[in-house]
Amino acid sequence: MRTKLLLSVIAGSAFVYLQACNNNKQEEFPKHVTYNEHIANIIYNNCTICHRTNGGAHIPLTNYAEVKKFGGPMVFLTKERMMPPWPADPHYTEFKGQRVLSERDIKLIEEWVKQGMEEGPADKQVKIPEYPNGSLAGKPDIRIPVMPYFLPANKTDKFLLVKVPYELPIDTFAALIEFVPGRQKIVHHVNGDLVKYDFTKKQTTKGGLMIVDMAEDTSNLVQAYKKLDIPNDDGTYPVLQKSVVNYLPGADGQIYPSGIGGYVLPRKGAFLLNDLHYGFTWKEDITDSSYINIFFAKKPPERPLQEFQLGTLGVAPVEPDMVILPDQQKKVFSKFTIGEDISVLTINPHMHLLGKSFKAYAIKPGGDTIRLISIPKWDFNWQYFYTFKKMVKIPAHSTIYAEGVYDNTRQNLNNPFSPPQIITDQNGSMKATDEMFQFIVSYLKYKEGDENVSLE
Repeated sequence: MRTKLLLSVIAGSAFVYLQACNNNKQEEFPKHVTYNEHIANIIYNNCTICHRTNGGAHIPLTNYAEVKKFGGPMVFLTKERMMPPWPADPHYTEFKGQRVLSERDIKLIEEWVKQGMEEGPADKQVKIPEYPNGSLAGKPDIRIPVMPYFLPANKTDKFLLVKVPYELPIDTFAALIEFVPGRQKIVHHVNGDLVKYDFTKKQTTKGGLMIVDMAEDTSNLVQAYKKLDIPNDDGTYPVLQKSVVNYLPGADGQIYPSGIGGYVLPRKGAFLLNDLHYGFTWKEDITDSSYINIFFAKKPPERPLQEFQLGTLGVAPVEPDMVILPDQQKKVFSKFTIGEDISVLTINPHMHLLGKSFKAYAIKPGGDTIRLISIPKWDFNWQYFYTFKKMVKIPAHSTIYAEGVYDNTRQNLNNPFSPPQIITDQNGSMKATDEMFQFIVSYLKYKEGDENVSLE
């Protein structure tokens, strides 16, 4: 019996050894690196989704000639992990769809450039994947244009209230409503609601103005809504469903498994973009033609997504405060204790130009830590909605913490003022030159087994 056991252990060890040898053989670094054999897949899987026609990035990376042209800069950008942009630390938490190059991938790109950027054998050429056009989520069922808007050259933020009306043959279920900016350089963010009309109370959704300048009507939103013709025909107001279409730089629309999240679209309705925020256009006149994509769902949402946010305008204050003095680095935090078990799907940290780092986690009642996200180097230009690979259960009476560090010194190259000035959140101002500290959590009420549900 002892002999059989010993032979079994030896055989098992030999299998593990052979498997390790095979893995090492697969990972053996090639002596001669070519585009077709080693580089194309790295580029197509991590870069081309943005670096293509209508993809959002400024340069195309769709074939050998285009990639070779930018080979030198690519070595620097990948070694510094500036590209592909993924601010979250993958060693702290992993998320759905993250694009993080391995050290081997980075070394392959460096060696390819050093060796002269050879194309390689034609029979090893990799076919470029098919990417969705005008969307990062796929092919939409409906695309609704937002009225084009002309911005003359300027050095100030612009905030608009925009109505995007629609009419459908019947009430419809939507899995995702996605805002796609026409000019990514200047569209800073969008927060949009759904206006849900009773079919009998509104003759047409297309009356009134489509765009109102918030600077002119902020003091009287009722008047602004009347200009947009938001009320029913009898003067009453329709149902307003909050936060159904949002956008931040780098953010992808999230489609969850069937029955989770989603929206019911009435036959007559409108999307109310209640702060379409344009940044500076500097010396260039620009016309923006953004649009909204709708992806239908086969059935109504069985488990509606819920949301809360910590920090500015949220359920818990920023502590000690959001007053950042000149020539100062300042750490702030916000904390919130939840009253029930929840399943977290997506999180969104938010800061502006002075942001330096961001971290969020939850502490269970027993003291254990649940990691949520760490962003060691905050980048204002890339603010994702981070979706976990599986739902994360946070038990009742846990406390969620968000921590941020701001850099209001001359050394911060993103500082909008020179010399630095006192910066605050101005009671929720969304100007890029003011500051915000927010941590937005999208969740469901916990259901047994949620932590095993894949969101990929």
